[in-house]
Amino acid sequence: MIRIEKEAARCLLCENAPCSAACRKADPARAIRAIRFENAGVAGHWLAGATPEELEAAEKACIHYDMPIRFRELAAALPKPAAMDKLPSLAIDFCGIHCENPFFLASSAVSTNYEMVASALEAGWGGVFYKTICTEDIHEVSPRFDAVRNEHESFIGFRNMEQLSENSVSLDLDIMRRLKKNYPTKVVIASIMGTDEADWIKLAREVEKVGVDAVELNFSCPQMRMAGMGSDVGRNPELVSTYTDYVKRNVSIPVIAKMTPNLAAMTNVAFAAHLAGADGISAINTIKSVTLNNRSAVSMQKTISGYSGRAVKPIALRFILEIANNPLRKKLELSGIGGIESWWDALDFIRLGCANVQVCTAVMQYGQRIIDDLKLGLQNYMLEKGVTQLKDLVGTEIHHFVTPAELDRDTIVFPKFHLDKCIGCGRCHISCQDGGHQAIIFGEDRRPRLNGAKCVGCHLCLLICPTGAIDAAKRIPKPKSR
Repeated sequence: MIRIEKEAARCLLCENAPCSAACRKADPARAIRAIRFENAGVAGHWLAGATPEELEAAEKACIHYDMPIRFRELAAALPKPAAMDKLPSLAIDFCGIHCENPFFLASSAVSTNYEMVASALEAGWGGVFYKTICTEDIHEVSPRFDAVRNEHESFIGFRNMEQLSENSVSLDLDIMRRLKKNYPTKVVIASIMGTDEADWIKLAREVEKVGVDAVELNFSCPQMRMAGMGSDVGRNPELVSTYTDYVKRNVSIPVIAKMTPNLAAMTNVAFAAHLAGADGISAINTIKSVTLNNRSAVSMQKTISGYSGRAVKPIALRFILEIANNPLRKKLELSGIGGIESWWDALDFIRLGCANVQVCTAVMQYGQRIIDDLKLGLQNYMLEKGVTQLKDLVGTEIHHFVTPAELDRDTIVFPKFHLDKCIGCGRCHISCQDGGHQAIIFGEDRRPRLNGAKCVGCHLCLLICPTGAIDAAKRIPKPKSR
């Protein structure tokens, strides 16, 4: 049987996909996109009604490196599609602003001009944190991006050397004014970065005048060429408090402080902004990083710059959790950023306390079209769980987190082998032998067996298994001999 996720991973996600053009009654490209973005349960909707001949035509039209996507086998392997009627609303309030959904473009390369943002809003994004404006003269480098990839050429992580908007302040102000005028139901948030008290105040007042819904204070850009800006400020609680206070006292719209992860703990800085009046916190900006290949060199020179993408998601969630768990938080609202590619990624941030999420790297790689599956996946999840309001999911996982000292250390969960799924590769044995506790026996029959006396229930074998032949047994008390 074909493995639908692996088959879909081979797809190039083409522009105006020839496979769909070859079908009159189906949209194979849309089905593949649903699978890629964790909506396999509804992917069959876009293949329903297609004849074998049409799917064969889609295969012949497929653009590919080695072999086309096997649409006929894929259609047969997909589960019966879930119902897509009566989907719940994704509307939610963030910092007192009504949002039609929580998905926003982040202040970054994906929000640099009117046409780009307008097309995203029309595609279904709930709003935008417009790219940071400042009064400094910004000159960007070339090249400015690099990526760490997996075997399917997707970004594991993405590195960028980009700073702030290269537009004039007047041009960006006009763009935000037009966006708000032409898309009044969407949310436009201005991101600003000042150099001193007067600069922060001036920029904040100007963006408020053009009608934006809120202002984000960029205390976090990791690659500013001017000292005393970006993450230089964001690591200093006193400066963050001072500039937040300046802005808060001079505008009437919500103020959101954007945090840098390039420090040991974020809570001191975040709550310095909160105590100075910030209504919300955006976290995280990119993590300082280095890649050594020459494709990212600028005239043979290299530098430290920001890292984003799925690799940073667990780090972003850690910072969000620390803020959300803090008793000082009160009504401080959170906007989550960092590695959000699928609706499930977004849900993780929501369940840790975020009423809003921002996306950048995934849009750069896959385009604004991912909003379809971000919304659909979250709506289907709510439907399955009987959740009628998105706000009821915000923060629902926080209570599950405790300190290491509070974790249960008296029980164990052994791995359970399903030999009908095992192909005899021995990967579990190798990893347990060389990186675990030598608890797996692998005989001449090429079948794994567990030595319970040695197994500590670490689940390395479960994570290694390429066929899903290992899962978890029931939790039981640890044997007394331990």
